[in-house]
Amino acid sequence: MTAPASTALDPLNTAVLTIACPDRGGIVAAVSQFLHNHGANIIHSDQHSTDPQGGTFFMRMEFHLAGLDLAREPFERAFANVVATPFGMDWSVHYTTQPKRMAVLVSRYDHCFLDLMWRKRRGELNVEIPLIISNHEDLRRDAEMFGIPFHVVKVTKENKAEAEAEQVRLMHEANVDFAVLARYMQILSGELLRDFGRPVINIHHSFLPAFVGANPYRAAFNRGVKLIGATSHYVTEELDAGPIIAQDVIPVTHRETPDTLMRLGRDVERQVLARAVKAHVEDRVLVHGNKTVVF
Repeated sequence: MTAPASTALDPLNTAVLTIACPDRGGIVAAVSQFLHNHGANIIHSDQHSTDPQGGTFFMRMEFHLAGLDLAREPFERAFANVVATPFGMDWSVHYTTQPKRMAVLVSRYDHCFLDLMWRKRRGELNVEIPLIISNHEDLRRDAEMFGIPFHVVKVTKENKAEAEAEQVRLMHEANVDFAVLARYMQILSGELLRDFGRPVINIHHSFLPAFVGANPYRAAFNRGVKLIGATSHYVTEELDAGPIIAQDVIPVTHRETPDTLMRLGRDVERQVLARAVKAHVEDRVLVHGNKTVVF
């Protein structure tokens, strides 16, 4: 007897449609009907409105491509003409078979960097990592262990403009879609952000702006804090003030020392950064002004 052929859907043969547009009636029906008419099987759908009366409508819809009756470019053109333009949509389609390309920038701290590498190797992050950029040599062997090209670009006050231009050149040459600052201990200039022209994700402890300086955990210990946490956000020209993607906190007690506070803080940092990167990679983050909708 021959076993029946599997009917399971290939999880890699999917696409994600994201939409932002003025809220009005009929949006969900129009999108769903269009996908149904062209043979797409909707797997997940999330939506949010800032205000049903004149607000902004956000949607993330994931669908399977096996039954699609059009190639990708004709499909996208048809969607633009039939749905997107009439509703005034800002929209995009991303395909799971085309993983985003991620650059990682890191200095000497390795906890966030190694966590991302491990998650990539374990298949938890559907990304390609074509390069790592650092301003120090410290993590070269770790990068080589994962088989990823490691570029050292020294940054000083005197050469900052030239160094950032080289970083942008390397990232453009590698055709990356976004960059992650995995505890990269340099402030990115507005020129770099404009020249790069793609999203940059950062991670930092949540003591800001209360405890600034080189040793925030010692300052937090001296103040007797009872919560420590981390924030991951998109980078803008205004330092540490970009749209927030993910945050978390953990309780601590009087028994902690500055060293244990730092260890616990680093655990939260790597988890929050991984959560933010995963959300970005899976097109779950829609930016709205200086805020985000995270599905």
